[in-house]
Amino acid sequence: MTGIDDPLFERGHNCYDIGHADRLACIVDASDYFRLAKTAMLRAQRRIMLIGWDFDTRIRLEPEDATLEGPNELGAFLNWLPEHQPGLEVYLLKWSVGAFTAISRGMAPVFITNLITRSNVHLEIDTHHPLHAAHHQKIVVIDDRLAFCGGIDMTVDRWDTSAHGDDDERRTTPTGKRYGPWHDATTAVDGDAARIVGRVARERWQAATGQDLAEVIEVDDDRWPAALEPTMRDVDVAVARTLPELPDRAEVREIEQLYLTAIRAARHSLYIESQYLAARTLVDAMAQRLREPDGPEIVVVLPRHAEGWLEQKAMDGARRRLLHKLWEADSHNRFRAYHPVTARRADIYVHAKVLVADDTLLRVGSSNLNNRSLGLDSECDLAVEVTADDPLGDQHRRDITGVRDRLLAEHLAVPIDQLRDEIDERGSLVATIDALSGHGKTLVAFDASTVSDEDSALAENDLVDPESARGNPILTRSIRYLAGRPLSRLGKR
Repeated sequence: MTGIDDPLFERGHNCYDIGHADRLACIVDASDYFRLAKTAMLRAQRRIMLIGWDFDTRIRLEPEDATLEGPNELGAFLNWLPEHQPGLEVYLLKWSVGAFTAISRGMAPVFITNLITRSNVHLEIDTHHPLHAAHHQKIVVIDDRLAFCGGIDMTVDRWDTSAHGDDDERRTTPTGKRYGPWHDATTAVDGDAARIVGRVARERWQAATGQDLAEVIEVDDDRWPAALEPTMRDVDVAVARTLPELPDRAEVREIEQLYLTAIRAARHSLYIESQYLAARTLVDAMAQRLREPDGPEIVVVLPRHAEGWLEQKAMDGARRRLLHKLWEADSHNRFRAYHPVTARRADIYVHAKVLVADDTLLRVGSSNLNNRSLGLDSECDLAVEVTADDPLGDQHRRDITGVRDRLLAEHLAVPIDQLRDEIDERGSLVATIDALSGHGKTLVAFDASTVSDEDSALAENDLVDPESARGNPILTRSIRYLAGRPLSRLGKR
């Protein structure tokens, strides 16, 4: 297949900015990510920024065995780092509601107990968001030279290996509670792409605290972990955001437009992993492609259920309605939705947010296929496209399909070469997955009977999954304004 004739990315429309990266890596599952992030932070000289939906300072970055220098627990490691590297400043920005819900997990709020004690470790609780909104970005930036951006939070219940073993005792919270298999993904980039992600992080910090941080300029050495093999080299990377409307800021919906661009551009196949399937705008676009006689195959990998009673009622109910819409549109038998299971058929929770269109577009980020991710929550995604004039186009196309094939091989528990042979022989992603799925660790197809009892009055509910704060004076008001001052200042010494 040739590259895309006209570039798909457009600044100010479906992305914030585009920057070159010498290296881009897709990192699957938190076992590798936590270790690689710690490796990169050990090389930081001037600044580390952690922007997250949640952090838990008690988690161990290497729960199997500590192999890297410094403390193994996240909080102790961040306190230790400035001693290891004099002059280093560490900035953590955490969503306000996540700080309160940490109490239920056995961790007192850090802005009260001051678990981060060093003067050059700065923790802020981000209250600058509309009511019912979440700060959902998951970003780590090292000296504005290396950035991680994707779907993995440095918090409890996230660590797992790609084996997703049934009896992995390392999947244990700091309080000793066992949790189930968890599938996730993120990216690492360097070069100008990392600087753009760094700018996104600094803008979030400024919005939350009023403090402007300058870009880190004068640093030496490379921040890229030696153990991290790049997925792609010499690529342009688009950075896309969702930002909700606030009294001092217009709404940003770049990610929604990026999704729509990818859905419309796909020629042969569209592979998506998402925590939710609840955005009617995106499902309408997919349904339109399924009705076309020569449209693409569409494969969506989801968790069997959303987490929690309320989310299951709202998000699983919305998924039921939208799956039926896609099945009704699928007159050419080109659509499948699956959920992964372990060797003993336990559900593997899908938290990854990945999209691969043909061999020409790759997107990994924090956003889901739900309404909140398109207009209410703060999100950040990275994307790469292969254009017709890309001098490394053939290699980049192999790299992009390699990400899809690596994910499918993990889910289906088959060697990647076997998966690729099946795709080549059958000429169909859907037929390949149907042929290779079966017993043990595999993908299980959703059908009408699977979701028959999941209808709910809360499905597509504006309170649980609102599309936007725009035009809603209650939602638009920021918690910070209602509180009168940042929650992060409460209890500060």
